[in-house]
Amino acid sequence: MTQDGELDALVRQRIRGLRVARGWSLDELATRSHLSPSTLSRIETGHRRIALDQLAPIARALGTTLDQLVESGRDEDVVIRPHHDDERGTTTWLLSHEHGTAGTTVAKIRLSRRAPTDLRVHPGRDWFTVLSGTAVLRLAERTIMVRTGEAAAFSTMVPHAFGSTGGPAEILCILDHDGRRTHLGPR
Repeated sequence: MTQDGELDALVRQRIRGLRVARGWSLDELATRSHLSPSTLSRIETGHRRIALDQLAPIARALGTTLDQLVESGRDEDVVIRPHHDDERGTTTWLLSHEHGTAGTTVAKIRLSRRAPTDLRVHPGRDWFTVLSGTAVLRLAERTIMVRTGEAAAFSTMVPHAFGSTGGPAEILCILDHDGRRTHLGPR
């Protein structure tokens, strides 16, 4: 099967899988997508080519995007490997795809050192929640302890740094494009 044929089959599986997961019959999806049940049946079984003008209403009816419906199924490496930065005392797992939604990156970071004394600024906002331990957020002249289950959000134009106290802390954070470059460093 060609790569296009594999993607075509994957799209058909996704359409059927999403429909079945919602407990919808072909008639229900037909009503919601303004297509006939026989057209949808032929699309799902591979007896009809899928046209772009059909995919858009199907995706909308199924509550997904066209991009998600047709994205490649090639996830050769599904293991998320950590990136160790001994200089900063961090271990980072990038949890979102390289080009995350709206230019954001989701990362889990293990902080194993005190917050550095050199505070940095960059455009944007940071948000993080502490999964375990206690994170130390140095925000200008303030030192803020953020404990397990707590979260922090702040403008990154305020001089800031992260660290931990009393042992390692693990945080889940959302970074914009500038924040990703600044906090995660060059790859």
